[in-house]
Amino acid sequence: MTRTPGRRTFLAGLAAGVGSLGGCSALAGDRSPTVSLLAAGSLNNALENGLRPAVDATLQVEARGSAEVARLVAEAQKDPDVVSVADVALFDSPMDPEWYAEFATNSVVVAYNQDTDGGQHIADAGVDGWYRPLLDGDVSLGRTDPDLDPLGYRTLFVLELAAEYYGTTAELRAEIPRREQVYPETQLVSQFETGSVDAAVTYRSMAVDRGYDYVELPPEIDLSTPEFADRYASVSYELPGGNVVSGAPISYASTVRDESPAVLDVFAEQTTGQYLREYGFVVPTDYPRYTGNVPERVTH
Repeated sequence: MTRTPGRRTFLAGLAAGVGSLGGCSALAGDRSPTVSLLAAGSLNNALENGLRPAVDATLQVEARGSAEVARLVAEAQKDPDVVSVADVALFDSPMDPEWYAEFATNSVVVAYNQDTDGGQHIADAGVDGWYRPLLDGDVSLGRTDPDLDPLGYRTLFVLELAAEYYGTTAELRAEIPRREQVYPETQLVSQFETGSVDAAVTYRSMAVDRGYDYVELPPEIDLSTPEFADRYASVSYELPGGNVVSGAPISYASTVRDESPAVLDVFAEQTTGQYLREYGFVVPTDYPRYTGNVPERVTH
């Protein structure tokens, strides 16, 4: 079905550019410790407007595509206190931290601008036919770069899974994507504000947070449901460095690279805070879920 979340005020910091730093300067005389986070672009608004007010430390938040985040840390080009990615597989390669915590999930949706003809085509097609206007060229679509960002390669996964699910003769993964559709994740849905796109393949959290209408996809293709993990795993994408990522249920994960008290306090709030639900993420009852040699002071 087509879901219509309530409109919300466009919050400050949504259009932060890829690689920009948010709130990196403390007020004069502020002696609170500084904690740096390098994070998935889809977490940017939640961190800036949800996490920042909930912690005592001064946060430096840098948002990029998760594949780029993992590469920059693995190549020692970035040295943040906390690393957060939108695909836990990136902590297997290129990063290989000693431990991490999965703390939220999400799903892929097709958001649309109800004020444009193309957006209305998506709305009218609904859950059974959203891909048809995209094939017909009636809709200007936004998506992210699969070489930099899990949402980008998850878009390709959804299209491939959708072709099988709907029984189309068209190869949706091959026929729908075009290079001019690509935008940075932190700017993707804000393209509706400028009229640059009619629709965007995005995370549910991003559509909910920004108050945009969206088509909620079947769980068999939206990468949200562990029950369909085997189905998701049938699709894959090779990143520029040669690493191959496979489809899987979406799971966000964080690790700490400096175990100072201030960093651990921020990490605890980041991975357990109520703000996650407020910004459209799903938090399963068994999260945060820890993997690896987790320090005892992290889990207690």
